[in-house]
Amino acid sequence: MSDGAVLHVKGRVLAGPDDVRDELWVVGGRVSYDRPAGARDIRTVEGWVLPGLVDAHCHVGLGADGPVDADTAEKQALTDREAGALLLRDAGSPSDTRWVDDREDLPKIIRAGRHIARTRRYIRNYAWEVEPDDLVGYVAQEARRGDGWVKLVGDWIDRDLGDLSPCWPREAVQAAITEAHRLGARVTAHCFAESSLRDLVEAGIDCIEHATGLTDDLIPLFAERGVAIVPTLVNIATFPQLAAGGDTRFPRWSAHMRRLHERRYDTVRGAYDAGIPVYVGTDAGGSLAHGLVAAEVAELVTAGIPAVDAVSATSWGARAWLGRPGLEEGAPADLVVYEGDPRADVRVLAAPRRVVLNGRIVQ
Repeated sequence: MSDGAVLHVKGRVLAGPDDVRDELWVVGGRVSYDRPAGARDIRTVEGWVLPGLVDAHCHVGLGADGPVDADTAEKQALTDREAGALLLRDAGSPSDTRWVDDREDLPKIIRAGRHIARTRRYIRNYAWEVEPDDLVGYVAQEARRGDGWVKLVGDWIDRDLGDLSPCWPREAVQAAITEAHRLGARVTAHCFAESSLRDLVEAGIDCIEHATGLTDDLIPLFAERGVAIVPTLVNIATFPQLAAGGDTRFPRWSAHMRRLHERRYDTVRGAYDAGIPVYVGTDAGGSLAHGLVAAEVAELVTAGIPAVDAVSATSWGARAWLGRPGLEEGAPADLVVYEGDPRADVRVLAAPRRVVLNGRIVQ
């Protein structure tokens, strides 16, 4: 499309779960519901339309061994784009990916800075590894570097214990979360197990990643405080393989990981039923491939979340939670076009017909 071209998108435009329109126009890279006067260079796209999907937990610039070069990070972002994920919450990366912001052909990224972990209690080369006395300072640093989010590692395997355990004392996370909020940032935390969750939620955390340790006694607390979860079920599917690798050295940890995996769907459905906000995230980066957003939506449906709410968790609802527009009048034209209605069958999300980013057809 030329810079002066107008894109006419028609069919069924899902501006909201129940807000279905017949068409929209893309003028100057932005959404309009009014036909532009005098437009001549018009290209038409037809189908079922959603705002660009959200992957609310991924890691652009991160590989299995730590930071990756810019070419690899670009390929990661392009893979997400091809899957229709046009808004990414980067939940921790050691790489500087600010250069992506200058690329109109790449997804928009909301960064949480670099992970902050306890010393020798996380994957090597991923995180700042600090002790509790330094936690507030590092949280303040990443709050200033990020885009309104900070990422903690809330639990990890304790090799002396032989199982997952909390990484931080309650008073340390309380002070750190308070400081992040003072600086205008929200805080999220990687948590697999049960034992770190109460302290983090009562300390004021905004979101928990994975949340496999969420139990019936903790669900009311999460719901009362409005703490969101991003289950990353496509990542939790790897737990049996991880557990098998630890059977000899850490049998207690391995058994724990298998239990968390076995109840994963019940955990997510219990959270949803209680009114806890649930959003789509894949944990792409590190050891997991990018471009899995449709698979994660399908996993939420398998867990028992209704299709329309699973779609919202990667579109309207997720964008509102992250403070980014959807298909509102005047919003950047980031949208995905499908053959069928994703509210009826989320499997259509795996095959975008067209991807439009900043008003340009990129796929």
